[in-house]
This record gives sequence, C-alpha cells and structure tokens, in this order.
Amino acid sequence: MPRLMLSDEFWSKLEKILLQEAIDNKHNLRMTVEGILYRMRVGCPWRDLPKAFGCWNSIYKRFNAWSSSSVVSG
Repeated sequence: MPRLMLSDEFWSKLEKILLQEAIDNKHNLRMTVEGILYRMRVGCPWRDLPKAFGCWNSIYKRFNAWSSSSVVSG
C-alpha cells in the first residue's frame, strides 16, 4: 500500500469543500483524491498508479473532468 497523504482530520475538511463544489461523493472519492496526489507527488504516468488507489483510468477520467470543469477551475 502506498503512503497516503491525507489525515482523517484533513480529509473531513477537504471532503466538505469538494461536496460544496458539486463533486460526486462516490464511495472511493478519498482514494481517487489520494491517487491524484500520489501521481502529482511521484510524477508517474497514470497507468503506473498503484492498484490500491483503484482503476487508474477511472482516476484519470475524474481528474480530467474536474480539471476542465468550471466548478473546480473557478
């Protein structure tokens, strides 16, 4: 299991912010965010994300949707 970045306390605050921004609260939202953070920290290709975060393609698609969305980008 790769090292996670978000403490329970920080996640509870971040989750509230994401939900206010109309981000879907799917059962794996935290691991999706952790996967994005892991990729940004390590600099690996999306396909090389550890399976512990979930399907790399699903994480990429959510990241891509959030990045191009006016909800997240302001």
